[in-house]
Amino acid sequence: MKSRRKKNSMNGLWLFSCFLFFSPAWLYAQGKWELKRNENGIEVYSRTPLTGNLKEIRVLCEFNTTKTKLIAALKDIDHYNAWVYSTKENSMLKVVNPDQFIYHSISNLPWPLKDRDLIVELSVMPAEKHEQFQIQVKSLPDYLPRDKKYIRIPYSLALWNVTVKNESMLKIDYTFSVDPGGSIPVWLVNSTLPVGPYNSFRKLKMLLESPL
Repeated sequence: MKSRRKKNSMNGLWLFSCFLFFSPAWLYAQGKWELKRNENGIEVYSRTPLTGNLKEIRVLCEFNTTKTKLIAALKDIDHYNAWVYSTKENSMLKVVNPDQFIYHSISNLPWPLKDRDLIVELSVMPAEKHEQFQIQVKSLPDYLPRDKKYIRIPYSLALWNVTVKNESMLKIDYTFSVDPGGSIPVWLVNSTLPVGPYNSFRKLKMLLESPL
């Protein structure tokens, strides 16, 4: 019984690497990325930053899809549970403009961990080159009052750097860092962190490459 609970708790930690959140360019200068998983054309890397103990994640992959389909999937928060691990509920808070909005996400963690909630701002941003674009998601922890039923994730930051290779092929360079908050041991978060991104990107790939 204890073994099963431990396994479920570790599985639940995968969600911390599944939120759509971004790392700015200066993170690339912090250290060497170490390959942790390479399957189905999805490469997952991690590294420890210069400050703090929680690892950062990087995913490299190519999808047979279009810019329009990718952006549409990231804007469709009502269907995140189809590919983002452990998402329990998502609700739109504010639409700033067609390419920027703020939403609230609740993630269901297994016992004995307490559920987390996260408020993020997602922005689609043009890059300097026409064939490139970025999608940024950053946490806004103080946007709403805290709910005692959840632990508010105090920090998350991610960035999708996307290159349009042709009409039906995207090259994705995704980076992510997060502080899950609460009293979860750092070693436990770090040991499971690379698993969530792989599973999320694998499901997203299937979703975007589906003919339907």
